[in-house]
Amino acid sequence: MSEKFVIDSKVFRPGENGLVQLAVGRLPSDTLLSVQVYVFRSKNPGPTTLLLGGVHGDEINGVEILRRVLSNKVGKDITKGSIIVIPLLNVYGFINFNRYVPDGKDVNRSFPGTKNGSLASRIAGTLTRHILPLADYIFDFHTGGDSRYNYPQIRYSPTDNVAKELAKVFGAKYIIQSGIIVKSLRKIARDFEIPILVYEGGESTRLNESAINMGYDGLMRCLHHMGHISSAPEAEKTDPPILIKKTTWIRASFSGLFLWTTKSGTQVVKGDKLGSINDPSGQKSVSVIAHKDGYIIGHNNASVVNQGDALFHLGYETEILDN
Repeated sequence: MSEKFVIDSKVFRPGENGLVQLAVGRLPSDTLLSVQVYVFRSKNPGPTTLLLGGVHGDEINGVEILRRVLSNKVGKDITKGSIIVIPLLNVYGFINFNRYVPDGKDVNRSFPGTKNGSLASRIAGTLTRHILPLADYIFDFHTGGDSRYNYPQIRYSPTDNVAKELAKVFGAKYIIQSGIIVKSLRKIARDFEIPILVYEGGESTRLNESAINMGYDGLMRCLHHMGHISSAPEAEKTDPPILIKKTTWIRASFSGLFLWTTKSGTQVVKGDKLGSINDPSGQKSVSVIAHKDGYIIGHNNASVVNQGDALFHLGYETEILDN
């Protein structure tokens, strides 16, 4: 553990806590946009863990999970190491109920970022310069995008064995191997050799209490496992977690009114009917059919869909893991 942290000229020594507001840009009104960074340091040496929410501004379940971390004063009593909490990275997207920033760019496709580029690039660059060099582990909290609901799940890169072990500790039903996307936070974390877990639960612009509770409790178990905190809630005694090695989308073959009849979290076999798409005049109905055996890890809540829209996210090539 570093003897001192320096974030934007503010110094934090072991045993010190505080807040840094990192400026990332300005609105047309000249209102400053800044990212709030909460730092908690134990006097005892240990790893530094970054907790990050709101990379996509409309994915608010992660913001709420980290709000509860701060509200419950988890960082005040850490037993070793340091915890950095950024509950809301994309402030612009949050206040505009939007995944992106003004020019439509995605913060999570803008890493490592720059000082003088688009707002998305500036936000990513600020995180890359000031925070990532301090981090030993990252937990990044997301939901499904647009109207898509994600069943609570934890994702890691296939080659990240440290993250895989932490994923088991987290306690989600589904553990998903997910490939690296160019210019994503997971890509830059790999470049920095920082293990990273991505939690997905619920859908954008909508708080989901079960997804929030699962994410919060799983995070507490990991922080306890890493030695940051002295206690954590036990995982519910359920079936062993399921490792999913590949995923695919079942898409709409027809446009119309979409009614799903199989909910996320369900195991399905090839040929199962998952829902139907009906034309508004009642003349035609098309069944949505599972084209593989697997597990539904997410679904589209949109009532009206177009041909080709993603309807069900299916996980396959699975393995039952030991508890």
